[in-house]
Amino acid sequence: MALDERLLDILVCPDCHEPVEHKERRHVLVCTGCGLTYPVRDGIPVMLVDEATRPRQRSSD
Repeated sequence: MALDERLLDILVCPDCHEPVEHKERRHVLVCTGCGLTYPVRDGIPVMLVDEATRPRQRSSD
């Protein structure tokens, strides 16, 4: 389900206050700053840090 572009224009990450990008196929919003991934459930973004997943850390090997 596509999110309204006007909504995406005003949404920011509640953790670092950077913009978010909608990944429609994955049903998530991803922060362009810190990388937190917020779920979109039934077309509604769940913008709670407790519901977000952190990006994977890459190993330095």
